Amino acid sequence: MAISIDIELEYEFSVKASAAEAMALLSDLPACAKLYPKVDRLVDLGDGAYRWEMEKIGVGSATIQTIYASKYVPDKAKGTVVWTPVKGEGNAQVAGNWKITAGKKCTQLKMQVGGTLTVPLPGLMKMVVAPVVKAAFEKLTDDYVANLTKKLGGAA
Repeated sequence: MAISIDIELEYEFSVKASAAEAMALLSDLPACAKLYPKVDRLVDLGDGAYRWEMEKIGVGSATIQTIYASKYVPDKAKGTVVWTPVKGEGNAQVAGNWKITAGKKCTQLKMQVGGTLTVPLPGLMKMVVAPVVKAAFEKLTDDYVANLTKKLGGAA
């Protein structure tokens, strides 16, 4: 038996770096993965696709490891990086996008990310596990945004 947990997050913030600098960083998945907390391994699958293997979370034998793969497509002309799930990789499907907008004194970054994590637990556990998993994902992503902001010259 397995349960599925849906997660949707959106962030919007400004940085001091130029739009070109932000695009360069957000298009470089190995560099971005170093800024995301608790990444155990990032595996290059080729053709812009990467498998993310996160550190296990939990206690004792009750642990969950999130593994997923997404294909990343940067478009400098549009100021976007879009990622879509790679089917058949891991226990999650994750999609999202970055929108990078140049301003006069700062660069505006907007990220939307969402996905579904499937874990082998009884259905009755969903009410207990889902809020914990969602909170953990949100905390990791909050820390990632803070790390990106620092790397891109701080908040504008």
